[in-house]
Amino acid sequence: MLRSIAWYVVFFMGLLRSIPSMIKTKRFDEKDMAEEKERLTFKATSAWANSLLKVAGVRVNVHGLENLPKDQNVLFIGNHQGNFDIPIYISKIPVPKGFVSKIEVKKIPGVSTWMEYMHCVFMDRSNLRKAGEAIIQGVKVLKNGHSLVIFPEGTRSKGDKMGEFKAGSFKLATKSKVPIVPVTMSGSYKIMESNKRKWIINPANVDLYIHPAIETANLTKEEQDILPKKVYEIVKSKLPN
Repeated sequence: MLRSIAWYVVFFMGLLRSIPSMIKTKRFDEKDMAEEKERLTFKATSAWANSLLKVAGVRVNVHGLENLPKDQNVLFIGNHQGNFDIPIYISKIPVPKGFVSKIEVKKIPGVSTWMEYMHCVFMDRSNLRKAGEAIIQGVKVLKNGHSLVIFPEGTRSKGDKMGEFKAGSFKLATKSKVPIVPVTMSGSYKIMESNKRKWIINPANVDLYIHPAIETANLTKEEQDILPKKVYEIVKSKLPN
């Protein structure tokens, strides 16, 4: 109980402490100082995310960092077990990245601002036209040289069993021609989603597997069609049977 209360305090206090960095980032943006903006955004969000994991007592074992392509943006595609997947990605995969996120997150003050600086894309899954527009926006973000994360299950699995990977998510990679990096998250649901009282936070050990990149620039139509299943099987391979 005390750990959970402390976590929520750190969550909001961390956002308040980040306001000076937020203001500085905005100035960089206004002056078209893109490199400085990206560097400060990555530093500020990684520090905040890491503090959330530390207070929660979450220990993350990262496997496969050597599989991250160097000097190239990518589309990270992985399973989605719980809310803590986001701070784990931000702090434990050491490259700048944004997320394809549900539009409701845009209503959270502070969080939405940093997400915009991270080049996140907000998707309204209740509206097919707007969801399609979000994919188009995501392709533009990737073509502009930024990395993105998408969870093609569309919702949290809250356990080790994965939901179906929606094929539309893969258009982000095939249309922008960036590599896909499959990622397996194992155990993050134990932090919140396995609790009867969903706001309670428990310490947990989490394994994060970064798989070798899959090139998408020259895929045939047949290869594109089997891509969702191929990535699904790679991600699933590191989950408990």
